[in-house]
Amino acid sequence: MPTDDHHLYSNFEYETALNVMDGVKQPEQVSNSYVERARAARRKASSVEELVSGILHGDRTMLSRAITLVESSLHEHQQKAQQVIERCLPYSGKSIRLGITGVPGAGKSTTIESLGSMLTAHNHKVAVLAIDPSSERSKGSILGDKTRMEKLSVDPNAFIRPSPSAGSLGGVARKTREIILLCEAAGFDVIIVETVGVGQSEVAAHSMVDFFLLLQLANTGDELQGIKRGIMEMSDMIAINKADIDQQRSELAAAQFRNALHLFPMPESQWPVKVVLCSAYTEVGIQELWNEVMDYVAFTKANGYFYEKRRQQNLRILTESIERTLMDRFYSQPGMEERIEKAGEDILNNKISAYAAADQLLGDALL
Repeated sequence: MPTDDHHLYSNFEYETALNVMDGVKQPEQVSNSYVERARAARRKASSVEELVSGILHGDRTMLSRAITLVESSLHEHQQKAQQVIERCLPYSGKSIRLGITGVPGAGKSTTIESLGSMLTAHNHKVAVLAIDPSSERSKGSILGDKTRMEKLSVDPNAFIRPSPSAGSLGGVARKTREIILLCEAAGFDVIIVETVGVGQSEVAAHSMVDFFLLLQLANTGDELQGIKRGIMEMSDMIAINKADIDQQRSELAAAQFRNALHLFPMPESQWPVKVVLCSAYTEVGIQELWNEVMDYVAFTKANGYFYEKRRQQNLRILTESIERTLMDRFYSQPGMEERIEKAGEDILNNKISAYAAADQLLGDALL
């Protein structure tokens, strides 16, 4: 039988502050009007004519939308992007394409900002296309190049577009070439391509630029470690950056690189590769660096190498496009995913070799 005490505690249970009270209603994180505007914008996608017209008039918004289409993996976006590129093609090709590479910490972003700011001050329009490495695990990219180029990112005559590598340097190369064409049609006369660092990406970057600059450091230990035959042979100029930190060490490193270059045959361009000192942070030597680029362009245009290199690059685009299209069509065939999975099981069970399985899958796909 319940007691009075029980009755008191029973009432107290409902009157205590331990009960959860209704809180103040919080506002929506995103306003309904913003959501509706975003949905309306998605519904009203820009047409090919609007994109092309905007790009040719230097509209940054239209240029960015077109680049987003180029980077998209959706088939309908790719078709639309190719129509935009075809329409912009006659207005492209009038820029100087500069590739910049170097080990992490060599000062690529600082050099690009210093060089880009100097060029925009001289009425050039500069587009920076930065290839950002993607995580193999999450597939995500930081895309933080704008934060490292604070001055250039707010320059009205500059355009910075970081792109994720998405684990495919070949795909990035193809898309970056297409983005270069769009930027040229938008009126940018200097295109700077920044690579992810020393490695495979240099081959991709070298195949889409006119001039290839290698940044090196003098205060990182044995300078001879930086003398790698492949990257040295691709370079049109080597710049020892951060020379203001240790002038004597930088001059010694430059001498070592010059001696190493004597061991290599003369490049196809017939341009003798030069080694210069600079400091992107203090902007010392940046004007001289650009003067060398212009001398190279004038020299290679005079002997015809400049135009021949661009022709070869266009032919390489054809080959890469064929390979990419064949790969896309192979994987998009109905039932191909299941067949690949079955072939994988047979390989793991030692029923067939990987080479024979690949040959069989390709043979079935081409029938």
